[in-house]
Amino acid sequence: MDSQQKSSWKKFKKNKLALSGLIFIILTTFISIVGYLVTPDDSPMANNMSLQLNIEKPGSTFTIIKIPKNPTPKKVGLIEKMFFGQPSLYDEIPVIKYHFLQQKLIYQEYVGGGQAGELHEILLEKFHTKDINQIKKYNITQKTFWLGTDIYGRDLLSRVIIGSRVSLMVGFMAVLISVLIGVTLGAIAGYFSGKIDAGISWLMNVLWSLPTLLLVIAISFALGKGFWQVFIAVGLSMWVEVARLVRGQVISIKNAQFVEAAKSLGYSNSRIIYKHILPNILGPILVVAASNFASAILLEAGLSFLGFGAQPPMPTWGGMIKEHYGYIIIDAAYLAIIPGLMIMLMVYAFNLVTIGLRDLFDVKSQNSNV
Repeated sequence: MDSQQKSSWKKFKKNKLALSGLIFIILTTFISIVGYLVTPDDSPMANNMSLQLNIEKPGSTFTIIKIPKNPTPKKVGLIEKMFFGQPSLYDEIPVIKYHFLQQKLIYQEYVGGGQAGELHEILLEKFHTKDINQIKKYNITQKTFWLGTDIYGRDLLSRVIIGSRVSLMVGFMAVLISVLIGVTLGAIAGYFSGKIDAGISWLMNVLWSLPTLLLVIAISFALGKGFWQVFIAVGLSMWVEVARLVRGQVISIKNAQFVEAAKSLGYSNSRIIYKHILPNILGPILVVAASNFASAILLEAGLSFLGFGAQPPMPTWGGMIKEHYGYIIIDAAYLAIIPGLMIMLMVYAFNLVTIGLRDLFDVKSQNSNV
């Protein structure tokens, strides 16, 4: 890190709100990356259902009997588990009480709503051991649902954590696509001017006039529903803002002395743009990229809420709100409030970082010189 970067970092750290936003983003990103290694439910998509436990309040604790599946699913490696999860090795049964009798485990199943069901029994040999102490240690556990359970009895905390992956990945890929397209077209329009500028500016103005969400929905219709389609749809809808900014910045400095010197040395136009002009407008580009990251998260949540985003059972914050918004008026508002709160906090964190970067690079207006 050179002296200029150190100076910029010290200046950024003085903005406590921006720094707190950056810390929140880094922490959330780290948790989303380790993913299934930290989620209470490490099954793929955190989709382990237990209908008896549907809509249980945050902090609810239950006694769970874990019966090994037959055949036993393959145990995956650490890296594969981190990214894709571990297929559940057990059938989990919530119980009110249990006791051992001879070579059997007798239990009274929990059926939901604080109610107890009928007595059931299971042979100890199904646990692959007849040692009662071993069964108590490894197959009978206390499970706490810190954020409660959803309408299908899935652990809400696990789905919120895995859902953060979708929001962050969509934000990152959308910003990457929008920056690549926007910087390229904006730099070409601002540097060459004339008919090229007029044509690109006309395209930008047409797309700029369309409501962003409607444009994303239209692109989604063309590409189809799915996870990767969301990346492309959101990215293609956000490049105009980047292009407008880059065009204005390039126009303002393309006649600067260092650019004229590069021309006199015979450098190609592409070298001048990417080696001399763009590094000098990196600050404003970072500002609009951080702003677009927040917008991408909101767009993805809106798409998922409308059913155009990643499809179930993949957890998304917008999809969780869609599944549970009807419970806001009853005694389970947390089902929609928690993912909604995560969207709000993540967008707010990126907005704080955007403000910090804007102050750091002294970007007065993103639409100047357009």
